[in-house]
Amino acid sequence: MAESSFDRRVLLKGGMTVTAAGALGLAGVGTASAAVPVPTIYGTSTWGARAASGAIVVENHKPTYIVVHHTVEPGNNTDYSLAHAYQISRDIQTFHMDTRGWIDTGQQFTNSRGGYVTEGRHRSLEILRGGTQHVQGANVGNHNSECIGIENEGLYSTVDVTQALWDSLVKLVAYIASQYGIAPSFIKGHRDFNSTECCGQVLYNRLPELRVAVGRVLGQGVREEASWPLLKPGDTGEKVQLAQRLLRAQGADVPTDGVFGPVTRDAVEAVAKAHGIQPDTCAATARTDETGFLGADIWPLITPSTQSSQAWKNQLAVSR
Repeated sequence: MAESSFDRRVLLKGGMTVTAAGALGLAGVGTASAAVPVPTIYGTSTWGARAASGAIVVENHKPTYIVVHHTVEPGNNTDYSLAHAYQISRDIQTFHMDTRGWIDTGQQFTNSRGGYVTEGRHRSLEILRGGTQHVQGANVGNHNSECIGIENEGLYSTVDVTQALWDSLVKLVAYIASQYGIAPSFIKGHRDFNSTECCGQVLYNRLPELRVAVGRVLGQGVREEASWPLLKPGDTGEKVQLAQRLLRAQGADVPTDGVFGPVTRDAVEAVAKAHGIQPDTCAATARTDETGFLGADIWPLITPSTQSSQAWKNQLAVSR
């Protein structure tokens, strides 16, 4: 699917430095506080990226959100080398360009299980250093003009990230947040925007911890707010039952038994189609069919305006 139809799936005074390996150290450029360490980020020329097949779009404003993803493929590899980080960057770009039909890598940055950070989409590093604009990617459906995305190598639905990946993620997110003045509460997971498993349940559950860790680096407190839950076929409980009641109120012939079965799945899919929401093309779909998932882009379509979106989120948060 072409990008045009699907918007998907840290600073010290001084000059820019380049390591012997060719990594852009980024020391001393931009507007971030001197208290925020600068991570080593390996640029596209360093890992051997192909040229983009189209013009790189630079948004003339700062991003609002920093979005965390997981790559799903190649899975939880135990090769933690820099060479492997370069290889997965090339593989991701090939997949995004040759299979997805995008002009370049979808995300702005990639974080390996060995803790190595590479630039994804061309010019992301250059523009990040300026601190006033951001490169438009293709990693969050219908929100790419306001998001900057980080793909984390691996699949984190049932297992945790490596310590090296976690440490580098904290450093990278803190740097981006410092450059753009993004508050820790605006660090999100992909599923906070689209109905997808990404960034994996285990990693998603650690996002409050990530926000606290980044806030500590920035010297800022963190305000947590409830988010739209992700419901999937096979789920049970009060959240599912409430969703079924909301679907019935819109005319769907679904049970209210609190079981997310095939009928409920079909009803959610019908809502998505009726509103032109296409199935997410996040790499998570490589392992799981996410058609009919009920997430952040579907809930607003079925919850009435009798109360605010945040009130609905709060209500769902206390439901089992």
